[in-house]
Amino acid sequence: MNKSNTSGKEHSGCSDCGLLNCYRQDRSFPDFCPTEAVGSKELDSITEQYQGETLDARIARASAEVEGTYYGKLTRVEEIIAFANRIGAKKIGLATCIGLSEESRIFARVLTINDLEPYSVICKVGSVDKSEIGIDDSLKIQKGSHESLCNPILQAKLLNKEHTELNVIIGLCVGHDSLFMKHSDAPVTTLITKDRLLGHNPAAALYTSGFYYKRLFTEGRKL
Repeated sequence: MNKSNTSGKEHSGCSDCGLLNCYRQDRSFPDFCPTEAVGSKELDSITEQYQGETLDARIARASAEVEGTYYGKLTRVEEIIAFANRIGAKKIGLATCIGLSEESRIFARVLTINDLEPYSVICKVGSVDKSEIGIDDSLKIQKGSHESLCNPILQAKLLNKEHTELNVIIGLCVGHDSLFMKHSDAPVTTLITKDRLLGHNPAAALYTSGFYYKRLFTEGRKL
């Protein structure tokens, strides 16, 4: 954690700020603000990455255009289509969890109707047993059986071979999504973030942390 130079209090960065002056510049920056810590040369250099015709620049402009045009009007499914159109992505890779196969099929149909070309690879591709990477049988969901590991690196490699232009994560496990993003050649966005308990709406735990999910604030759980 970063420490404020004036108060000596430990801060967790932007999550400790209630001013949000970085958005409209109608207030003032707190002394621990990351914006204040960024030098003008560094900021100018990064801003230049959003300019011109590089992929980074086109993604930045497309994202802003979708947000500004459709703010509060489109679902995430529709926003992904609008975004893909604006960056010129025609072939869309789907990195799919086996538990969300039906959702993936529906999304693929929606993409096709919108003149995009979906190509899906499921998480269990390769059918490699978990034991082959040192996972003990006691850690399998169904003990004593073949249980394939999730294979996000292979998912990424296969989508790379298909030359997908935008990849969409559909419910990959925490960590597996990290590996997929690391190995994907194409830009990656997320349609569904997995949360088996909350119907794939992880924000619900935060919304209800004052009552149903008070356990989030229990110290020493060692998860």
